[in-house]
Amino acid sequence: MAELLRLEVVTPTRRVLEARASEVRIPGALGELGVLPGHTPLLTSLGTGEIKWTAGSEHGRLVVQGGFAEVQPDAVTVLAMVAETVEQIDLEAARAALDEAQAALKTANAEEFDALDAAARLAEARISAAAGG
Repeated sequence: MAELLRLEVVTPTRRVLEARASEVRIPGALGELGVLPGHTPLLTSLGTGEIKWTAGSEHGRLVVQGGFAEVQPDAVTVLAMVAETVEQIDLEAARAALDEAQAALKTANAEEFDALDAAARLAEARISAAAGG
């Protein structure tokens, strides 16, 4: 069994992260998924949230939305529509986006609801990641 996983996060336009990790937590569409070295291979769709990883005493996190994750015994590859490191997040803009999405959700029709809900969840994930929580 491998001691560390290779973690790679990419979007359609760039490689966001390449790291080694002893544990990876992924926001799957049906809930959070924890991955350790030697995990059974699987393919899962991503939800909106934070990818968190640990390598010894080092910890990292980034925000993703939409896409897929492929898990192998020695690697986790994430293909995300949106992926941002904590350093790329503008906390004030995320707070403003959350306020705007929540206000719009109050009067949203059925056609608008899913997009506004996704915007609110992305803003919440950005705020959580930027705040370290």
